[in-house]
Amino acid sequence: MFKITALPTDDVRALQAGGPDAYGAVPERSVSTGTGNPCRHCLQNIPEGEEMLILAHRPFLEPHPYAETGPIFLCAAPCNRHSGDGMPEILTSSPDYLIKGYGEDDRIVYGTGSITPTDQISARIEDIFARLDVAYIHVRSARNNCYQARVDRA
Repeated sequence: MFKITALPTDDVRALQAGGPDAYGAVPERSVSTGTGNPCRHCLQNIPEGEEMLILAHRPFLEPHPYAETGPIFLCAAPCNRHSGDGMPEILTSSPDYLIKGYGEDDRIVYGTGSITPTDQISARIEDIFARLDVAYIHVRSARNNCYQARVDRA
């Protein structure tokens, strides 16, 4: 069993209030075009015409060689954090995703990374979690490598 973990609400509220992103910059404001603008907090696509934030995100506490930083979107207005139950909208809107496991040391566990068709995400996550050296999983865009969500053991 596993749960999809969205960005923490306190972190998102700080960014929505103009707090700095992973590079120390204020998040950019833009308007969503609809699909293709997934919020990493509610894990839904930001509706067309709604204001959104674009910012640099590093889903690791400390910088290190494996701590990838990249662009993400957030709803500009407060939204509810994804509950962790069920597959969120943003992981069903693309034909495939990059999935890879990480160890307790926040390093990629080699041999876990794969481009996975959307309808096989759950099975692939279970396969990766069968490895005892995997602490958590990241799901990223297969096209642009953008961070989507973290997956934790339930």
